[in-house]
This record gives sequence, C-alpha cells and structure tokens, in this order.
Amino acid sequence: MKNVTEYKNYIAGEWVRSRSGQTFENRNPADTDDIVGIFQKSTPGDVDDAIAAAKEAYKKWRLVPAPKRAEIIFRIAARLAKEKERFSRDMTREMGKILKETRGDVQEAIDMSFYMAGEGRRQFGQTTPSELPDKFMMSIRQPIGICGMITPWNFPMAIPSWKIMPALVCGNTVVIKPATDTPLSVYNFIKVMEEEGLAGGVVNIVTGSGKDVGEPLMRHKDIGVISFTGSTEVGRKVSEACASDFRHCHLEMGGKNCILVMDDANVELAVEGAIWGAFGTTGQRCTASSRLIVHKKVIKEFTEKLVERAKSLKVGNGLDESVEMGPAVNESQMQTVLKYMDIGKNKDGAKLLCGGGRLTGPGYDKGYFTMPTIFGEVTPNMTIFREEIFGSVTSITECNSFEEAIEIGNNTVYGLSSSIYTQDVNKAFAAMRDLCTGIFYVNAPTIGTEVHLPFGGTKETGNGHREAGTAALDVFSEWKTIYVDFSGKIQKTQIDS
Repeated sequence: MKNVTEYKNYIAGEWVRSRSGQTFENRNPADTDDIVGIFQKSTPGDVDDAIAAAKEAYKKWRLVPAPKRAEIIFRIAARLAKEKERFSRDMTREMGKILKETRGDVQEAIDMSFYMAGEGRRQFGQTTPSELPDKFMMSIRQPIGICGMITPWNFPMAIPSWKIMPALVCGNTVVIKPATDTPLSVYNFIKVMEEEGLAGGVVNIVTGSGKDVGEPLMRHKDIGVISFTGSTEVGRKVSEACASDFRHCHLEMGGKNCILVMDDANVELAVEGAIWGAFGTTGQRCTASSRLIVHKKVIKEFTEKLVERAKSLKVGNGLDESVEMGPAVNESQMQTVLKYMDIGKNKDGAKLLCGGGRLTGPGYDKGYFTMPTIFGEVTPNMTIFREEIFGSVTSITECNSFEEAIEIGNNTVYGLSSSIYTQDVNKAFAAMRDLCTGIFYVNAPTIGTEVHLPFGGTKETGNGHREAGTAALDVFSEWKTIYVDFSGKIQKTQIDS
C-alpha cells in the first residue's frame, strides 16, 4: 500500500481518525489493483462527536446573515470550478463512470453552489394585509438545526451539493455520511469548504458503513432533518427512525422510468435517447431509462437500431476518453445486475436481444464490467419490468396505442421520471399530464436534470419533498409566521370587527 493516502474524518474543524482505529480501502471498480485511498471505519461514537460539533457550531452559524453565508458558498463554487478536472478524475477512479460524466457531476456541484449562493439574498417570505387596522403580518424562513445526510455513490459530489448547499444557506449545520464506495469525492468537496473559510463544525464528514454510521445518524435525537438518497428499502427505515419523535426526513429513492416511443417519433433520435438514458452511468441512475414502451408500428425499426447501437458501445476504464460505458460500482452491484440478466433470460422468459452477461478478457479481468443488455418481448408482469435493476439493462415492451402506452408507463410502484418521443404536440401534453412522475421529458431521455428546477418523484420514489431549485429550501428550513400589532390595544382576530 505504498503511496496510498489515508483520509480522515472531519469533525469540529479537525481531520481526525476514527475512534475504532480501523480503516477500509476504496478501490477502483475498473481496476481493483488500484487503491484510491484508505478511509476511516467509523463508529457510533464518531457520529456522536460530529453531531456534538455541529450542535455547537449551529449557535453561531445560524446568526450569520444569509448573504454572508452565501459569500462563502460562492467562494466554494469558484474553487470547485478550478479543481474540476482533478476532482473528476478522482471520481472516475473511485466510482467508475466515464470522465465526460464525472466532469458533469462536478459541474453540477459547481452549478448548485453558485445557485444556492444566490439564495442567500432570495429567501423570500410573504407580507400580506391584516384584517385588522394597525397590524403588520409576515412570514420568514428559519433553519431547522443539524441536518444529517446520507448520500449515494452514483453522483458522489452532485447529490451532496444538492443537500449541503441549501442546508448551509438556510443557516443549518451538517453531518454527512458518504457512500462507502465513493468517500473521496465528498472528502474533496468538504476539503474545499474548509480551505475557503467555512467555520469548523458547520460541516462534518464521517465515513463508514450504514450500520455503524448511517443508522446512528438517522436515529440521533439531535438531528433535525435527515436527507437520504438511496433505495426505497433503506428509505423506509429512515422514515421509521424519524417518525417516532416527529423529526423531519427527506427521501429520494428508486425509479423504474419509461420512455414512450410513439408511431410518429423520430426513431433515430429516440434510439440515441434510449442508449444514453439506459446506459449512461452504466444504468446506475435512479432516473435510468429502464423501460422502453414502443408503438407496434415502429418497434421493429427501433429495436434493430437500438441493438446495433448498444452492441457498438465501447465499455472499459472511464479514464480512457474513448470509452462510452464504465463498470458497475462494485462486485455486489455487478452480481445483482447479473442476477437480473439471468431472471430475464430464464425466469421471465424475455427475449435477450444483446448482452446478458459479464465482460471478460483483456481489459476487463480486474474490473466489474457488464454487457449493455437489451431484452425484448417484455410484459408488465415480468420481474425485469417491475423491479429496479440499477445496471446496464433495459427492456422493450410493445404497445398498440398512445392510451395503452400511458397505462403501461404508469404500471409501476415508482414515479420518478418519464419521457415521450413524438411529433404530436397534443400527445406530448397529454402524456405530460397523465404520466404519474415528478419529472417529465419530451423528445429526450429520462435523465438530464438541471439544478434550478425541483428534482424528485411520486409514489415509492419519495415522500413528497423535492431537491434542487428553491424547493430545496423547504427541506432545510421551517416557516415562522409573525404578527406585529402597533395599535396599542388588544385586537381579537375574527372577533373584533
């Protein structure tokens, strides 16, 4: 392990080792001989220390005027922009997705930071006339307190930025547990915050497992809100942990997203959208285009072109600029994807059109590479249609009409993202209305959000909150309504006339 850096937790403005004295390795999923770094295997005691630091820091941070908090966030954004290439390469090494995508991930953190810096002067409330004379009324935002954050490995800097920056600009302090597969990207983010003058204790990072760090964090009584992005299964546990004492929680969970390809679609455009939507980030996105619902009149042409395009994708180490798809993030995720490929072929009886297994041989033997995989003749009762795979697998389901396509599209417990390819504006607007998802696209795949609009979904995808845009402020602040009576006498609302 020569020349491998050991990274520490950041608690109360100090970089410290875990109480456990133990560490874990972070390895490159494209080349497991490449050790990206050594990280702390933390304990519930480390979580307690971080929360105590955040609690102490909150006393002063909440009193810093929001525009002044925003100035620090702006400096952080500018620094991220300068470090973009270095951070992108680090991210590709620890997570596997290609450089074009990791540059986009870091750019999203830059964009979100600049955006939230602007919200330091825009945390608008309401003023409204009173029904009584000589009385003034207004509402203001105020911070919640300590925010616990549990973030995933697929967008290891973008998603932390969606949570941390609105929390900070609202005046909260933060304890974050990054995914064990991608702690370096969050470390890089927090290191910039430290170097750009964010006070100690305002943001704290504790690395380690869900059991030893995530669970104590979400159950701690001093945490005002937990913001979690991950599986619906774990999100349910977060909700239960917060429910007993009515602490806030924000959940961003699974997706089983559909692209509708209508008979009047630009088929070439739909194919490119489906390739990007299904195999971008190796399909490891909650917004991945994992269900392609295609009109019978164009299904033959669409399928042939999609399979041809998928077979031509170059898979490999994401540090190679010519590679189009990287590995699964770890062996466990790869095995999950291979299991679903087997289910599709054998249990479901779907038609395997391409892929269907692990890539082996030179360039693949030290990584977790799976084939871009497409199943045809998939019906709504099949497992691969219903369950989130989170890998390089998509499926094609035939429909006979626009109305049937909508019905098939809504046949899922999730409701994150959906899309339609059509040249008919009437169909586009009807689908926009009728597909029960939090995000919708016309003539684009189900991926590709921008930071200044709300991000989130319906049904088992979330619990009603939204990330990004001004909607994020609602997760990390509470409303206070204020009445000022300057009449010099008692006035009784709804009684005095």
